[in-house]
Amino acid sequence: MSIDPAGRVARSTGSPHSETRRHAPIRTFLHTDDGVTIDSVYDPPSLVYDASRPPARDLVFVIAHGFTGDVDRPHVRRVVNVFTRYGAVVTFSFRGHGASGGRSTVGDREVLDLAAAVAWARELGHTRVATVGFSMGGSVALRHAALYRPDGGPDGPGREGRTGREGRTGREGRMDAYPDAVVSVSAPARWYYRGTAPMRRLHWLVTRPEGRLVSRYGFRTRIHHRDWDPVPLSPVEAVREIAPTPLLIVHGDRDGYFPLDHPRMLAEAAGDHGELWIEPMGHAEHAADDELLGRIGDWAVTAGG
Repeated sequence: MSIDPAGRVARSTGSPHSETRRHAPIRTFLHTDDGVTIDSVYDPPSLVYDASRPPARDLVFVIAHGFTGDVDRPHVRRVVNVFTRYGAVVTFSFRGHGASGGRSTVGDREVLDLAAAVAWARELGHTRVATVGFSMGGSVALRHAALYRPDGGPDGPGREGRTGREGRTGREGRMDAYPDAVVSVSAPARWYYRGTAPMRRLHWLVTRPEGRLVSRYGFRTRIHHRDWDPVPLSPVEAVREIAPTPLLIVHGDRDGYFPLDHPRMLAEAAGDHGELWIEPMGHAEHAADDELLGRIGDWAVTAGG
């Protein structure tokens, strides 16, 4: 790594498969198609793994954290540590989170952040990318998979009528940003849900000036004050457009944010190409234990070729 004239960390050109880089993380700032800098980390496959099941060197997990997370949060690093037993891992902080630039749009323009991270993972030499999103990051992963496709990119077959709704996101030039497998954990099925107390508190953080101040100084998350315009493709709408990319939907039976009608709606929309796991857990990264993360890692190793 080096420092550019603006004081930013410049992208490393080392290959993750080289002897000098294989065991050292790489940290850099990526640039999204709309010009936001995204704090990102690459972790190579772990040296500690089950000898009967070594990490897949061609596979990289790209982790999309939940709202108020970032690459340095302990619960995000725990997820990384588990997945490096199965392949390499790219993590990043969504816009408005941690050291990334911009302000959070709570799932709208964040699809550009994930696209930049996936494109970087492919630049590093990995031929298979599994995106794994948690809560807000799960909704972003679903929409990203619907918009970025190996069958012609964001405006390929099946994209008719979407340019008007999604065109402002500036997705041109990211033809390499598609996933080969997708996992959503604790994702909502629809926008504007306020049916639980945690979601009512979250809406207060997002929609009220005093809530945004609490978010900024209490959670290191800077939220944009503008409403969505237009409203982005909802998760349940996006799921219908992901096939044939393999999809895994994971949800807790004790999720305090989104009850079980959310994953069931997503699974119904996915049809035969999606798989649903209802797990004895609560919400997102904090609730997903190492055993569950390991099963997700196993699924990703075999999914998508």
